[in-house]
Amino acid sequence: MKTTLLLASAIILAAGSYAAPQVTIGKTTLVGRDVTGLQQDFFGGIPFAEPPLGNLRLKPPVLRTQLDQATFDASNFGPGCLQPNVPVLNVPVPPVSEDCLTINVFRPSNLPADAKLPVLFWVYGGGFQQGASAMYNGSAIVAQSVVRGTPLIYVNFNYRLGPLGYPQGQEAANQGALNLALKDELAALEWVQQNICAFGGDKTKVTVFGESAGAIMNAILFLNSPLDKLARGAILESGSQATSTNFGPQRRENDWQNFVAGVSSCASLALSGNTFDCIRQANSSEILTGLLDAINEAPEEFAFDPTIDGPGGLYPDIPSRLFAKGQFARLPFISGTNLDEGTLFIPPTINSEAEIHAFIVANFSPPLVQPSALESAADRILQLYPDIPALGSPFNTGNDTFGLSSQYKRASAIQGDIGFHSQRRFWQQTASQAGVKTWGYLFTQPQPTNPPFLGISHGSEVLYVYGAPQDTSPSSLKISALMIDYWVSFATSLNPNDGKGLQRPVWEQYTPSNERVIQLNGDNTTMIPDTFRKEQMDFINSIPAVFLHRRDV
Repeated sequence: MKTTLLLASAIILAAGSYAAPQVTIGKTTLVGRDVTGLQQDFFGGIPFAEPPLGNLRLKPPVLRTQLDQATFDASNFGPGCLQPNVPVLNVPVPPVSEDCLTINVFRPSNLPADAKLPVLFWVYGGGFQQGASAMYNGSAIVAQSVVRGTPLIYVNFNYRLGPLGYPQGQEAANQGALNLALKDELAALEWVQQNICAFGGDKTKVTVFGESAGAIMNAILFLNSPLDKLARGAILESGSQATSTNFGPQRRENDWQNFVAGVSSCASLALSGNTFDCIRQANSSEILTGLLDAINEAPEEFAFDPTIDGPGGLYPDIPSRLFAKGQFARLPFISGTNLDEGTLFIPPTINSEAEIHAFIVANFSPPLVQPSALESAADRILQLYPDIPALGSPFNTGNDTFGLSSQYKRASAIQGDIGFHSQRRFWQQTASQAGVKTWGYLFTQPQPTNPPFLGISHGSEVLYVYGAPQDTSPSSLKISALMIDYWVSFATSLNPNDGKGLQRPVWEQYTPSNERVIQLNGDNTTMIPDTFRKEQMDFINSIPAVFLHRRDV
């Protein structure tokens, strides 16, 4: 499922009957549009960096806080960044371009310039190789914020994807070109610092939130970036620092070579270690072909992940080693996972214990320990996750295997715990022990529109946060509204319990003496102990070097 991306419904904006809203930045008037049926303004497609083309390709973004024209048409989103053209949830990928580093704003209408509203800043997911801001409609969030008396501004942006956003290999390291998409996010946040006041926003009250790859990016920025100067809080949906595998640049040298080999004018240089100059001279059509080839030929599901970039970098070391040194920002945050995080990433055709063992070894090789330690860990994992369907994922489905091998449920439980649940718990425990205010959740709302074997899968919560669940039952609509209230409450007060909006259970803070998370379920939203599968996750977190979650000192 290399091209899987779970998205909110496509944005639908239409011109209203009112004069188009306008905002002035520097010497430029941005002309936006009304959001139909709502008292909201939309401004989109605003460049926040110079186009990353030609000599700026494969370089950090060059911040662009002002434009060089008198009037700018901000009535629509800009194109997404280059990516595979594969629709998901019936949402088509928008037009794409390399000139894609743009930012968008939803705000309540008729805001005075000095309104100083809090800002909720979204980072999309998509495995670091898909996604676009145009796929996420923030209007329901803004509307509910107004109704509850705590209005806010919603912002999202595009970041570079695949080998353009996360170049791999030694040459990329030598060129200082690692983790460019993380730098795109920092540039977009800097644009907010420079310009959001013109829209009625408060630059001191920015909360970053994101899902999957977006959550991972936000979490990584806790490690060694100026995030604490650009935001005051974070919401991490299904993603922690070590959710993606933590390799150095050399591990995926072949993926970079595949990219260059797919760029026709540079193919002869693919193995040379001297490819950047040629790639910067190629045209965008060639670049897109190379990007698609590299993604399709990669031996891993997600080959263009964030990369350990060493001392002074944004991702200087294995996360838990930095945790042990106390090297992370002290921003308040919410972090949570969905019940069945692993189901989406396991092939339904898996049918043997040997395949699971091989899957574990392949994904975590080369290990930071002796290969025998990885083999031993894989054996122990298989003991802790026995071939008993009632214990597998999707959880709480008894002995039903949905016509698949029982090994599918077993592998899904393992995958979800290693990548998502254990790392959310580890990060939350670490932060709370350092005195950081944090709140945890487990999303368990049933998903009747999912194939049954996926359960409450990775990405299921996104549509709820955006007020557009596919399931429109009373229970589903209720938890969607409650989640928006919790999210908005946190963004406006740094606490999900502001007492405003819908009546809802108190979400207890996660502390060393109160390791509890809230179960988000329309029929039973309640606090639960954060002890599910404790033995299994304690084992995973006890040998972090094996699972690339840390390097032992």
